[in-house]
Amino acid sequence: MLTFLSFGSGSCGNSYYLSNGEGAILIDAGIGIRRMKRNMKEYGLSFADIQGIIVTHDHADHIKAAGQISKEYNIPVYATELVHKGINNNYHASKPVDADKARIIQEDVEFELAGFHITPFALPHDSLENMGYCIRRGDETFTIMTDVGMPTDTLKAYIAKSNYLVLEANYDVEMLRSGKYPKILQDRIMSGTGHLSNHQAAQVLAECLHPDLRYVWLCHLSEENNHPELARKTVEMHLRSFGIIAGKDFQLEVLRRLIPTGPWQLNLP
Repeated sequence: MLTFLSFGSGSCGNSYYLSNGEGAILIDAGIGIRRMKRNMKEYGLSFADIQGIIVTHDHADHIKAAGQISKEYNIPVYATELVHKGINNNYHASKPVDADKARIIQEDVEFELAGFHITPFALPHDSLENMGYCIRRGDETFTIMTDVGMPTDTLKAYIAKSNYLVLEANYDVEMLRSGKYPKILQDRIMSGTGHLSNHQAAQVLAECLHPDLRYVWLCHLSEENNHPELARKTVEMHLRSFGIIAGKDFQLEVLRRLIPTGPWQLNLP
């Protein structure tokens, strides 16, 4: 059985917990350490079970507590060389990652951690480097794609092999264009190295959805330029136009920004 829990998903902090019953990993650690400790305790989880933190990219909302958790609980941190440099140069990080806890991974090179086979793959975003992760346990594949500037062939290929998918749906175009953000920031968000919109997420799911994809979680929603029900309805309505029914053909969930969502117990066949 896989257990998936989101501790928070958005610009105020991102961190996700994935366990296979034998070991667990954190994907990103962008939430404050006190909140992380409180959430772990509330859900009956232990840092002792976490065998590694894997980091997508070096922005503060993904790495804030990585160094501190690593140091306090003796947990290694897995990231590319560039992302490690970014973590240790980011003044928003509570602590740098100690050299003896840093594990260097490479794009498209699989590694093993906590009973998972994990493959990092590149996603476009305006960070030093940005990885999605394809995480396999037996015949089951869990993939996370957050902070995605635009759909790529690589992104689509990994969706095609996924049973469980965490996919960014950051903003609604009309809300962004009519909102308070200055045009330069709007253009950055909508650029090919910014974020994925609700409609882009819906379109890529319509193109890539397959019978073995059982769960999709929409992640990293903007507080100012999106709303959970709007993101859900945009995806549901677009897919329905292709004859795909959320809740029947697959399960669709929206991860909350500031509080935990889940956990989900995902049965392995």
